[in-house]
Amino acid sequence: MPERLDPIDLRLLEEFQRGFPLVPRPFEVLGRSLDLSETEVLDRVARLKDEGKIARVGATVRPNTAGASTLAAMSIEPWRIEEIAEIVGQEPGVNHSYQREHAWNLWFVATAADKEALQALLARIGQRTGHEVLDLPLLRAFNIDLGFSLHGPRHALGIGADPDMGALTEEDRPLLQALSSGMTITAEPFKTLGQAIGWPEPRVIARIAALARAGILTRVGIIVRHRALGWTSNAMVVFDLPQERITDAGHALAGLPGVTLCYQRRSLADVWPWGLFCMIHARNRPEALGLLETALALPELAGASHQVLFSMRCFKQTGAQLAREEESA
Repeated sequence: MPERLDPIDLRLLEEFQRGFPLVPRPFEVLGRSLDLSETEVLDRVARLKDEGKIARVGATVRPNTAGASTLAAMSIEPWRIEEIAEIVGQEPGVNHSYQREHAWNLWFVATAADKEALQALLARIGQRTGHEVLDLPLLRAFNIDLGFSLHGPRHALGIGADPDMGALTEEDRPLLQALSSGMTITAEPFKTLGQAIGWPEPRVIARIAALARAGILTRVGIIVRHRALGWTSNAMVVFDLPQERITDAGHALAGLPGVTLCYQRRSLADVWPWGLFCMIHARNRPEALGLLETALALPELAGASHQVLFSMRCFKQTGAQLAREEESA
């Protein structure tokens, strides 16, 4: 069980990472499940957010649906890592930034409203830092859901059907940005969100429900910060496999309890040949390495070379940047 969490806090974070009630007073509904008043739930959520255990109450948007995103890496001299990470983090479109144990030691997720804006962001970072930026866009997702159980047995998460892109409209962009940034923790969060973007509350709730059904939103709920909850030994593991083996290997990895993310990304033969990625979140390094040993025993990964990149430091963790520059100015 994660340290420093009382049983009610744990239930709150465990049970409502997804399936957040799409009603005018959602925290009242949560309170009935937890035998708490609405005010007590609001106080707990606000406190957990202040303590850094909750990133936001909102939603996660499926990559490359409402906007464009990529995973990028840089090889930085160790004595300059903090300096360069600060420059990278100044970009609003950089929403995750980590130091990892590897020659390519600074990793970040870059997001933007479209591919052109994303490429401009990467070019700015390269120009401002004077370092090469590896651009490793997503090619295929096998599991992109980080809403895993915080205690008890680990379960495979997998991924649902392809999103229904026909459900998404340009008018949804400010809503998606607000959900990605996080809603105000108040008794009527959807009403407050609607006031911020000029929508009535019923429209906000209806569009969130529609986008969740369409798979544009992968989950709606409490987005936790795993490192703050005791999941401090997290490794990105990458595999070099022939193209024709990646699909079977990706499905096998995604079906393994303890693998929290799995996807194929673009590889660069002479620089970054590893095209299959997965994340292992664990409470300590032996646990992570044990999960990796299980993964390496999968027949679908037989003979694959791999690299293990443990996270050392988190420099930045925010929601995705989906608004266009003129909308966010």
